[in-house]
Amino acid sequence: MSTQTPDTDETDPQAERMARKEERAAEREEASSTPDVGEDAITLKVFRYDPEVAEKQEPRFDTFHVPREPGITVLDALIYARDTYDSSLTFRHSCRQAVCGSDALFINGSQRLGCQTQVADLSNSDTVRVEPLPHREVVKDLVVDMDHFYDQMDAVEPYFSPTEEPDGEQLQSRENREKIKMSTRCIWCGACMSSCNVAAGDNQYLGPAAINKAYRFYFDEREDDERQEERLKIIEQEHGVWRCQTQFSCTTVCPKDIPLTEHIQELKREAVKSNLKFW
Repeated sequence: MSTQTPDTDETDPQAERMARKEERAAEREEASSTPDVGEDAITLKVFRYDPEVAEKQEPRFDTFHVPREPGITVLDALIYARDTYDSSLTFRHSCRQAVCGSDALFINGSQRLGCQTQVADLSNSDTVRVEPLPHREVVKDLVVDMDHFYDQMDAVEPYFSPTEEPDGEQLQSRENREKIKMSTRCIWCGACMSSCNVAAGDNQYLGPAAINKAYRFYFDEREDDERQEERLKIIEQEHGVWRCQTQFSCTTVCPKDIPLTEHIQELKREAVKSNLKFW
């Protein structure tokens, strides 16, 4: 009987699986490094900054090439760049329907919502330059610190707080609803505050968004007289409505088309009337 062991062609299953996994990873890396974006690609220049990484602490712009597709928004382009080229690219976004206000950015030199801005509608749709909102501390890449903005909004007490409990349901007339309707459309994106030259130089200025919020409650007929007077005192302070220089920059950039400057001027008139005395 022969004692010679026959030749076998056995392979390690684990090593085979690892080899296939490495091949797939290499294919994905190659595909992501040289994606086929076509000749008519969008050049996306994005501000980059990361204070926690030594080699990224110096602000710079990174360039990404994004395929041009019908209806593509700036937010779509950013998501493509993040998912295809660099997963560390950081920006805020949520609803993608111009409701949450989280993706306000400085796009081609103007404050806009990334999800609302069609690349095709930009004056230069071949090169899209995206930066964080001006006059805000940058946390990372396109993310800015919004704490001060929220503090200013809270300063005008944006809620009903009647001095006495109302008897039953408080109804609002159709005419009053129409008057304050536009002011209720604010989505707290901060675009108006970022565009305001006064706010850039006066950190205590309430700003157009906060004053608009005060307008919404001041002119609501369900606000009682005492609270209305208290709210007027808040907005006519030194850093309130009188700091507005009527430049209309806030109105220009508002993504919800709120006539912010008009609302500020109307509250100025209310402040003047409240201080008039007739003998």
